[in-house]
Amino acid sequence: MKLRRRSGLGFVVSIFAVASILLGAAPVSAAPPADPTDFPAGYTGYHTYNEMVADMQATVSAHPSIAKLKDLGSTFQGNHEMWALKISDHVARDQAEPEVLVECNMHAREHITTEMCLYLTHLLTDNYGQPTDVGRRVTQIVDSTEIWIIPMVNPDGSMYDISNGTFQGWRKNRQTFAYSNKVGIDLNRDWSYMWGCCKGSSSNPASARYRGNAPFQATEDQLLRNFILSRRVNGVQQISEVLNIHSYGEHVLYPFGYTKTAVPPDMTQDDHDTFVAMAQQMASLNGYHAMQGSHMYIYDGDFIDWVYGDQHIFGFTWEMYPGWGCGCGGFHPPDTVLQQETTRNRDAALYFFEQADCPYSAAGLATKYCS
Repeated sequence: MKLRRRSGLGFVVSIFAVASILLGAAPVSAAPPADPTDFPAGYTGYHTYNEMVADMQATVSAHPSIAKLKDLGSTFQGNHEMWALKISDHVARDQAEPEVLVECNMHAREHITTEMCLYLTHLLTDNYGQPTDVGRRVTQIVDSTEIWIIPMVNPDGSMYDISNGTFQGWRKNRQTFAYSNKVGIDLNRDWSYMWGCCKGSSSNPASARYRGNAPFQATEDQLLRNFILSRRVNGVQQISEVLNIHSYGEHVLYPFGYTKTAVPPDMTQDDHDTFVAMAQQMASLNGYHAMQGSHMYIYDGDFIDWVYGDQHIFGFTWEMYPGWGCGCGGFHPPDTVLQQETTRNRDAALYFFEQADCPYSAAGLATKYCS
């Protein structure tokens, strides 16, 4: 049995240990196949795919009244599932409450983001009902919101990035094509809104920013899209906010990425003001820098552009630690920073969850939109 101490998350056991703990009870979910890969020395505080699933299963086992796992389907290679953890006070029911989606590890090498998502699952479950300031805030959030957290959108690519005991520097998924011997689609350039419009992605399968030959060619993006569309009830999208967690740069980004225009024709001034207000408040709480995504560089076919442009959900991207030019690890910072760099986002995350009922309130527009 594999037993490790995870920074800030407590003990996490292997999938086999969880299975033995649950022996004799109805299984929370089917156990995935054994994964022989592990992180290189100095990085073993990070979760592999199997350890991530084990952590999620242990969370459900410890908090069955507020946490539930949902299998969104198999990723391209077929040996990994995309798992979502639902957190709600009546978790087995679909309530008339605003919904929030947080997803991580869309880009394979950005492993610190999986740790951020797992930290948030523990923040919301371990503090529920506790008589502390954080506990009271968490309880109010969980009692009034349905929260979905996907810690690893790109498990095929993520596990490839740590294959053979070293980092591969891999960004894309591991999709193969009949028309090319190259591998992979950039999951953050394959979305249909303004796909391929603006020189912010590549048509070359060899590129790390390959957008595919059509929107939603990537299996993982199809799974994520289908889940988001499934949250529409009577034509109304129930998800009010999305948090797309990446690394690195220490930014809070808001739409659009395809244009540098602050308020283009496909965005209202009120929505822009809401994006700016929320981003600036989150940045004030975690020490990041708030800005429109395209101020980094132009990108198109982006997930958050689709979230807002197609579904009118207030979507943000966090680019986590480290800051640009720090010389401190880039995409692969050591595991010694995990506790510090996840917990620094606690208050920003709580603020984000608290806006789910009326994001417009951040810009003083609640009376106009949420009465």
